Amino acid sequence: MTDPRRRAILTGAAGAALMTGSTAFAGAAPAAAGDQKDYGLVGDGEADDSAALQRAFDAAFAGKQARLIQLPPGRYRVTRPIRVRTAKRPDGNVTHPAGLLANGVTLLSDIDSGEAVVDVDVRATLRFFRIEGLHIAGRGDEGAGLRISCQHRGAYFYNFCIRDCVVEGCGGNGCELLGNVFEGQVFNCYFRDNGHDGALLAHGAEDTVLSAVHLFGCVFGGNHRNGASLEEDATDVSFHGCYFLLNGRFGLSAEMGITLLSHCGFENNHQRAGSFAEGDAGVRLMVAGTLVGCTAYSIYKQKYLLRGYITNQLTMLGCKGAGDGDADAAGLASLKGEKSAKYSLIGCWGKVERDRNVEMLGVSPKDGGGSFGESWDSDNLLRLGDYRLWVDGEGQLRVLRGKPESDRDGQVVGS
Repeated sequence: MTDPRRRAILTGAAGAALMTGSTAFAGAAPAAAGDQKDYGLVGDGEADDSAALQRAFDAAFAGKQARLIQLPPGRYRVTRPIRVRTAKRPDGNVTHPAGLLANGVTLLSDIDSGEAVVDVDVRATLRFFRIEGLHIAGRGDEGAGLRISCQHRGAYFYNFCIRDCVVEGCGGNGCELLGNVFEGQVFNCYFRDNGHDGALLAHGAEDTVLSAVHLFGCVFGGNHRNGASLEEDATDVSFHGCYFLLNGRFGLSAEMGITLLSHCGFENNHQRAGSFAEGDAGVRLMVAGTLVGCTAYSIYKQKYLLRGYITNQLTMLGCKGAGDGDADAAGLASLKGEKSAKYSLIGCWGKVERDRNVEMLGVSPKDGGGSFGESWDSDNLLRLGDYRLWVDGEGQLRVLRGKPESDRDGQVVGS
């Protein structure tokens, strides 16, 4: 489900690189251990390290002079946002490995202005950028923990990697990725106990597009709103082996659909609901999506793995929804949508609630049964060779060789 605008943007990025004469790795700074200057950092959790951290971040994003900055372990108190605004093209371009190596580094937010702790405004082309090991601990009065925004035409943040980071306790979203952010990965990160969403991924202004972003092995837990949200029509995101638990609302909300959820778990979300009856699903999915090997488990207020309103296509393979205790009625899915939408559920376990527009094509290992279209004009009628079977308006099973043209075609089975 790649956004159709992305192809034009990628073409523009390649063209811009050729026009500016930039070549990946040309004149690249060495990327081995990283620059270990201390920039005046104290790191005792008491001194105000805002200015020193600003110098380190500025060096990491310094266009052709950008490099890997290795911060010494410590607890760094920040009293104002670490704000980076890159130079425009071509001076701001970074096409060689650069970034921040911050294993053992904790930023202790003492920001009360509602602004992000780390706020990066990308106005050029940044590739091969890396943020590793950074821990941002909010106190609830700041905005986002980590905000990377690329919302200017001709600016691109891609082939990036964010890994082994923790963002917790921030007043806004834990992590925000906005605009022309694509072909990047987020590995083994923990977004927890933030005031809004654990992570927000969205298209931006000026038709800037977030696309081909993959998250691996991340945890989204205890956030006040959703574990993660896709907004402003962003869809081309994949979560692999991620876990969503104990969030206030949904584990994941995808208002326009999602490319893939693979082997993800959703446990006990909807903590803000008053009871199981007032709860909802682990995943809120609109339009379209694919889920493979995903599971949901609840003992409190989460009611399903998935609640969807599908207008295009939903595919679920080997997924399961179940519950115990107060949530022993929890199931797999609650499905609504357009009659023209396609629903395929193969090898899934758990109760499915659906409205009359939803015709599922499915096979369940639990009872050995299958689900097919029932109406004579359904696209999902059971086919046996050249024959089609359906249930007529009187509840009788009918069979016809070829495609039926009315509800009364064919023969009643057993007549």
